[in-house]
Amino acid sequence: MSELERTWPGLTQRRPSRTDTGWSVRAPLAAWLQREGATSAGKRVLDVGCGLTPYYPCFAAAGEYVGVDVVDGPTTDLIGPIEALPVEDDSFDIVLCTQVLEHVDDPAAAVRELHRVTKPGGRVLASTHGVMVFHPNPNDYWRWTHTGLRRVFDLNGEWQAIDVQPGAGTAAGLALLVARFLHLLAKRAHVAVAARPFVAALNTGAAALDARVPILREPVPGALFANLHVTAVKA
Repeated sequence: MSELERTWPGLTQRRPSRTDTGWSVRAPLAAWLQREGATSAGKRVLDVGCGLTPYYPCFAAAGEYVGVDVVDGPTTDLIGPIEALPVEDDSFDIVLCTQVLEHVDDPAAAVRELHRVTKPGGRVLASTHGVMVFHPNPNDYWRWTHTGLRRVFDLNGEWQAIDVQPGAGTAAGLALLVARFLHLLAKRAHVAVAARPFVAALNTGAAALDARVPILREPVPGALFANLHVTAVKA
């Protein structure tokens, strides 16, 4: 592990423990962004809804990395909402938007802005929940299917390609929900630590099951995905 990786905020998001109830979301998301970041050398990257920019180390080779959020923070470069980004048209090669679309007031306007600030041929990398417990931050409005997410992108920008993939399979989605409620019950009983081995077992077993049963990773009727990853290439 590099010094940057070790010390930059958000290590538990980039390298989550299997005892983390959000492991089924965080581990695939981090792996995806690590792969995408490997192609970012010399490029301009915009992180929308950046928070503490936990995925900056994945894009450390980028020529420029700019964080924008609605509130100021130690790693925020620009302040503004996703529906009105304080950024010029066609100005970034890669636009990140991780775990933001479930919280925005107007998803269609948000996608239009993501499209506007991306250079032609550049790509938007967005992730958002399929299923998840209610988690206001400060609001929590939306959950997505892969078809709904593809449609909101298709209707709000001229794209060369739109690809929507589940972060993990149906077993992982179910495990995440069970793990969340198991942890909640243990926390209320003041024995939160006792839930950790059970959460780890759920996460490990679900990942193994998804790997062995291909249909669990497919967006078929009955699928239950905790998170979805969008790669949209601007025309």
